Formats: sequence, C-alpha cells, structure tokens
Amino acid sequence: MSTLAALLPIAPTLGWAAHAWWLHARLTTARRDPLTGLWTREAFTRRARRLLRDPRAVVVLADVDHFKQINDTHGHASGDLLLATIAARLAHGAPGGVVGRLGGDEFAAVVIDRDGTAAERLDVLARVLARPVDTAPQVHTTVSLGWVRATDYPGEELSALLRRADEAMYAAKRSGRSSPRRARLGRLLGSVAGRRPGRRGAA
Repeated sequence: MSTLAALLPIAPTLGWAAHAWWLHARLTTARRDPLTGLWTREAFTRRARRLLRDPRAVVVLADVDHFKQINDTHGHASGDLLLATIAARLAHGAPGGVVGRLGGDEFAAVVIDRDGTAAERLDVLARVLARPVDTAPQVHTTVSLGWVRATDYPGEELSALLRRADEAMYAAKRSGRSSPRRARLGRLLGSVAGRRPGRRGAA
C-alpha cells in the first residue's frame, strides 16, 4: 500500500506526460506524407526557412519525368513504389538538410553546401534518381532537378527561391528531351543582386 500511496500524487503528472507524448507523435505523423514519409509542404516550409538562414543554403526542386506514363503502363501501385523509392533516395542524398513532398510527383529540398560541392553532388543524385526501382527493374524514369544558391538571390524568401529552382528544373527538362535516358540537372544563375539570371543545364 505504501508504494501505491507514493505513486498516487504523481499519477496525474504521468498521465499528462503520456498524453503529451501521444499528441506529439500524432502531430509528427500528420506532418509526414503517408506514402513517402517525407515532410508535407507545410512542415517542409517551416524547416526549410530555418535552414535558409545559413548563407550556404541550396534550394532544390525535383520532378518525376513521365510519371503519368508510369501509372498508365505499370499501374498506380508501381507509381507509388517509384515515388517512395525516389523519396528515400532524395532523403539519403540530402544529409543534414530537409526534404519534402510538395504534392504529386514534385519534391523539394534545402541542403547546406558545406564544402562547395553542391553541383557535383546533385549531378550524382540526379543519376541515382534515374535508376530503376530495386525491387521492380521495369519501373524507372528520369527525374529533373533544378537548384539555386540562396546567396545568388539575397533577400529572397523560400517561395521565390523555389520558383527560381522551378525555372532551372524546366530548363533541364527541355535540354534533356533529346536524351531521355540521361540525368537532368539544371541550375539557375544570377548576379549578386539576383538579376539578369542565366540558365545552365547539365547532365
């Protein structure tokens, strides 16, 4: 009885702690995309804005090429498998950064380029993303990536930087149409003032 008596005063505290843990777990789950496990758009945005305080931040946008064709040819289950695989590869290729699924077959990431090798690492990532799904070799397509350095556009917020990464991504898509099996990677370049951007596509 003495042990029970000792526990009674702290029982409400334990109950609230358990409830708080449960609530936190539910909120975290709600912020994750159920298919890919990546952050949802809202959760990604909050975390990405924090990373953009670092002057070495790089904003990346990725889009699956011919995704509708994958669904039509192999079925929606294969399309889901492809999205989940690409999400896992993106997360693996962005250590220390944040990766989110913006919707459909579109993904975004903010990474910190600590050693100045973002271009090389993203080129490798684009090639990795184009590999077939390990468990379903027939399911594969290219993934177009566009990226910008935040310091090239000082003062611009995440939404504006994502738009610029989107421009670079579509430039990469256009440049890759003649070589559909090559990785597609584009960077949007700008002056220090963030004006007169030029496009460069690389594969």
